[in-house]
Amino acid sequence: MQIPLDYYRILGLPIQATEDQLQHAHRDRMLQLPRREYSEVAIAARRQLIDEAHDVLSDPVQRQTYDAKFLASSQPGAVRPTTRDEEAPSDDLPLPSIEITDKQLIGALLILLELGEYELVLKLGRPYLSSGSSSLESGQFGDPSVVGADIVLTLALACLELGREQWHQNQYENAAESLETGLDLLTKEGLFAGVRGEMQTELYKLRPYRILELLGLPEEQDTERYRGFQLLQAMLQERGGIDGSGNDRSGLSTDDFLRFIQQLRSYLTVAEQQTLFEAEAKRPSAVAAYLAVYALIAGGFTYQQPALINRAKTLLNGLAARQDVSLERAVCCLLLGQTEEANRVVGQSQDTEALAAIHRQSKDSPDLLPGLCYYTERWLKKDVFPYFRDLAARPVSLKTYFADPKVQAYLEELPEDAEPAVLSGASGNGVAPTTLERRSELRRSPARWGTDQSAAHATAPTVATAAHGGDGPGMSVAERLPRDPSNRRRSRLTTAQPSSPTSAEAPPGQAPARPRSSIRLDRLLLLGGAALVALLLLWLILNRFFSWLDQRFTSPLAGEQLELTLAEPIVTIPDPPAPVQNTAPAGELTQATAQAVVRSWFAAKGEALGSTHNIDALDTVLTGDLLTRWRGQAGVGASDGWYWEYEYPTLEVLDVSWSEETPDLASLDVTVTEDATFYTADGVAVPNESYTSDLQVRYSLIREGEAWKIEAIELL
Repeated sequence: MQIPLDYYRILGLPIQATEDQLQHAHRDRMLQLPRREYSEVAIAARRQLIDEAHDVLSDPVQRQTYDAKFLASSQPGAVRPTTRDEEAPSDDLPLPSIEITDKQLIGALLILLELGEYELVLKLGRPYLSSGSSSLESGQFGDPSVVGADIVLTLALACLELGREQWHQNQYENAAESLETGLDLLTKEGLFAGVRGEMQTELYKLRPYRILELLGLPEEQDTERYRGFQLLQAMLQERGGIDGSGNDRSGLSTDDFLRFIQQLRSYLTVAEQQTLFEAEAKRPSAVAAYLAVYALIAGGFTYQQPALINRAKTLLNGLAARQDVSLERAVCCLLLGQTEEANRVVGQSQDTEALAAIHRQSKDSPDLLPGLCYYTERWLKKDVFPYFRDLAARPVSLKTYFADPKVQAYLEELPEDAEPAVLSGASGNGVAPTTLERRSELRRSPARWGTDQSAAHATAPTVATAAHGGDGPGMSVAERLPRDPSNRRRSRLTTAQPSSPTSAEAPPGQAPARPRSSIRLDRLLLLGGAALVALLLLWLILNRFFSWLDQRFTSPLAGEQLELTLAEPIVTIPDPPAPVQNTAPAGELTQATAQAVVRSWFAAKGEALGSTHNIDALDTVLTGDLLTRWRGQAGVGASDGWYWEYEYPTLEVLDVSWSEETPDLASLDVTVTEDATFYTADGVAVPNESYTSDLQVRYSLIREGEAWKIEAIELL
């Protein structure tokens, strides 16, 4: 049969290769063994094709004849060869091709796999697993059970490598499809559990990328986005929540996963975040509760649903015992029209910078509400809305929110503030307006909440009298309020004052009450006030003391180790860690530069098989089939959790082979002492598996771009 290969590609050489390069390439290809899962039949078939390529090209007469055919088949218009089971030429098969026997099929597929022709391997190999003329059952390709297993393995490895390639190209769903295809094939056949483990590990690590890709799709693609949402919920379930300690096998630590969630939020709508984080908050999870507050406040404000804001306030009350959420609580109180409580709670914040800004914006005001309104609009605009895909471009207006009839109706039904505290900074006789008065004023005058307090006097917003029952058309809230609110309150109190108890007549049959001394009453009031102050100071001291004890000797909410704030993102998305760099320079290899190449290999090996399982470090120093095999071994370690620790107390380069005729090829003979300690997934050293060995090793190098990489390793 014809197979789309040529002898130069089999050996990895250009057509201009010299005799020395030919011999060196043949030796290297023979040293590069396939994965250990392959049968001897597959290895022998591959070796036959490599030997055949070497024999033809090393004979001058045969090479001249082959080169003529090779060049002719590469010309435009050449007839494209077909395999036995193809009915017509295939336009996407590379040229030229060679004739192979049926029993060399698995060897040819294996070589194509090593050359990175993954899609071609899948196209050529799949027909041999189906029924019909290409079935393996007749035995024409060799023992059906052995050859069939080798073909299945080759197809699965092609899926694995194709998935990795697509992953690196940011094609995450395509990568998952390739990996799942290979995994399904192996599962169906019940073969190669180790390779299945590698694929499953890749799929678990790929899952966060798939979630980002799927949830980032337009909202019209609801089916795909829902699949991403399901993948996210599966990860959360396996981890035991956002800040859980379960293993979802993605390789993300708790901090990494929080970064992932932070990055993910801008891909989700406000409704999706509300559904997700409210459910997660019930685990319980303080982090999820905190994120649910974002979603509830954003949704309640945007869609005029203060009931959602009331739920956010409830969640914040539960968090207040362990962290300072005073600003967030104050925002909720403000949006619920609970002005007395908002003014009281905002003053409890430990965020000195935000509190100072609120005080500045509340200058000349009897309370902190003007500054809180200013802070609320800026906070929603800069710190809340940008994290929701459907709110990022939305305007923020407290005026519009409070003007909505649904909001006003809801606020009217809310119970009044439980503790009508006196507002700081009240003028006159110090009597502040009651909660009912301030809430009523808030509902009548939504225009009070301007976005720029620094320009409030110049551009005060207005509302129409007919719409909100104001005092006149075009009047701002500031204009409607009395210039001296204490006078209004004083007159109200004066007119409503009851008659003095001392002047009231006693009921018949009872003696009149004895008048109390005003001096004694003053003393009692003074003593009572002093006692209250003393009790308050004592309460503050004890509260601080017990808070210190709580922080010193108890942990935060179970499982929550991160202190969050709504004023800024939870975490910053970091750049991915830089891989181990190949420190070997290009150019002629000396003893020093050759040693640098080997040192870079040892460093990459230590990272890939070490506790960090940084498999990508191998890509910087290995190439070809050697890279494939070591990545596979490191992947098994990452999946199972075991790891190695290596030390190299002695290293000596004995010989460096490099010539002008083969400037991109070299070999090194090295003696090295390797101390290796094996650890289980639980971090327990296993002495029987550990070793110390004095080794003599030959490394075959090839120059790729500006760096030397190792393509074969041979123990001498």
